[in-house]
Amino acid sequence: MSEEIVKKTLPDGWLEVDALDIDAQGVARRPDGKVVFIEGALPFEIVSAKVNRRKNSWEQATLTEIHRESSQRVRPRCPHFGLHEGACGGCKMQHLHEGAQVAIKQRVLEDNLWHLGKVKAENILRPIEGPPWGYRWRARFSVRHVRKKEAVLVGFHERKSRYVADIKECHVVPKHVSDLLLPLRALIGSMDAIETCPQIELACGDAVTALVLRHLEPLSEGDLGKLRQFAADHPGVQWWLQPKGPDTVKLLDEGPSTGSGGAVGLSYALPEFGITMPFMPTDFTQVNPHINRVLVSRALRLLDVRDDERVIDWFCGLGNFSLPLATRAREVLGIEGSEALVARSRQNYELNRARGGVGPELCPTEFVARNLFEMTPEMLTRDGVAQKWLVDPPREGAFALSKALADLHQQPELGAAWQPPQRIVYVSCNPATLARDAGLLVHQAGYRCTAAGVVNMFPHTAHVESIAVFELE
Repeated sequence: MSEEIVKKTLPDGWLEVDALDIDAQGVARRPDGKVVFIEGALPFEIVSAKVNRRKNSWEQATLTEIHRESSQRVRPRCPHFGLHEGACGGCKMQHLHEGAQVAIKQRVLEDNLWHLGKVKAENILRPIEGPPWGYRWRARFSVRHVRKKEAVLVGFHERKSRYVADIKECHVVPKHVSDLLLPLRALIGSMDAIETCPQIELACGDAVTALVLRHLEPLSEGDLGKLRQFAADHPGVQWWLQPKGPDTVKLLDEGPSTGSGGAVGLSYALPEFGITMPFMPTDFTQVNPHINRVLVSRALRLLDVRDDERVIDWFCGLGNFSLPLATRAREVLGIEGSEALVARSRQNYELNRARGGVGPELCPTEFVARNLFEMTPEMLTRDGVAQKWLVDPPREGAFALSKALADLHQQPELGAAWQPPQRIVYVSCNPATLARDAGLLVHQAGYRCTAAGVVNMFPHTAHVESIAVFELE
C-alpha cells in the first residue's frame, strides 16, 4: 500500500509524522496541508496530539498517543525526561536512538546549507561523536526555594517553563556532579541566603570541579563556613563566589597566587598536542571536553597546516585552536573581540611555551583584539596574508568577516598585494549562520565547500554543532 493511500485512510485526527525539526518536534501535515509541530513525536510514527496553539498555516501540539511507534524510539534513561508536568527541559531527544539523533542533525546541516546558502558540500564528513552520557562539563543550574514544597530545587528549568524542575539526578553531567544535586539542595536549604542565591554555575576541569555561587546579598560568616565544609566533604570541589557580573567572580578564600584558573588547578588538556589550557570557571570553554579533543584534531587535520605557513585563528577565545596550531605552523595570529580574552590567550600561550621540554615547541604566536562584527576589507588586509584560516565564531556567525573576504574577491584593487587564504576550516555552533556565511564564501568570495559534517557536542539536545571546509577555486 502506498504512503499516499496510508495517509488517506488514517482515522480522523490521527497524524503521520514525516520529519523532525531543529527543535526536535515531529512534523506532520493535515489532509488540507496544514503543518503540525508535535512535541514528543518521531518521524514515521502515527500519533494523536493535543493542539496547544493555532495559526493560519501551522499548529503547535503535544503528543497524546502513539498508534504506530518508530523503530528508533528508545526508553529515556533519565526519569525526569518527558512530556509530563514538571519534566526537565535540559534534554529534548532522549526518546530517540543516539545514532538517529546524529543522522537528523546531519540532515539539519545539509538542509540549512542548501535552503539558506544554496550550497552543497562536495563531501559529507563522518560525524564526530563521543560518550552520550556524563559529557556535560559545563552547566548553569537554577536555584529556587519553593515554599509550597518546603524544599530548595537545584537543576534546569522545566520544559517550556520558568519553573525549576524537581530533579534528583542528571545523566548528562558527570556522575560525581549528579551525586551533588541533593547535597547542594540541602546545603542551600540550610543557609541564611536561602532566598538570595539564584544559580550555581558548573565548570569541570580535568582535576577540579568549580561551583560558582551567584549571590544577590553578601554571605554571612556562617554561610561561608558551610560552603567551606561542603568543599571539604566533597574532594575536588571549589567554591567561587559571584556577587554581580561574571567579572566579579572570585575563589572562596582566594589567596594572592590564585588569580588565574590554572593556579587553582582548573584546566583541560589537549594531549595530542601536549597543550594544557587553564581557564576560569566563567570563561567560555567547550561543554564537552571529549568531543573538543577530537574536534581540534579533526580541524587541524582538515586545515593541513605546514611548517612554512602562517595561520589566522578568528574568534580565538582562550587559544583552544591557536595553541595546537602553534605546534604545526610557521606563525599564528589569534584574533578575538575583547582585550580581556586576548590577555588570557597570551597567558595560556606563555604558560605552555614556558613548560620547556615537557610540552611541544610553539611557533611565534600573536594575539590581538578586533571588533569581528564590524570587519572591513581594509581591516582584513592589515592583518596580513595567511595561507590558512580557522574560523570559530559564536552563534551570530562570521558575516562581516565573510563579507569583507567577498568584497576583496570582487574588488581586488582594495587589497593590492594581499592574497586570500587557500583553505578555511569553519567550526560552527549554528547551522543557519554557517549556511548564510557559506553562501557568501561560495557565491561571492570564490570558494568551494569541499566538505561538511556534524559534531555531536550536545547529545540528547537539538543543538547542532558542525564543521565545514572551504577551498579557494
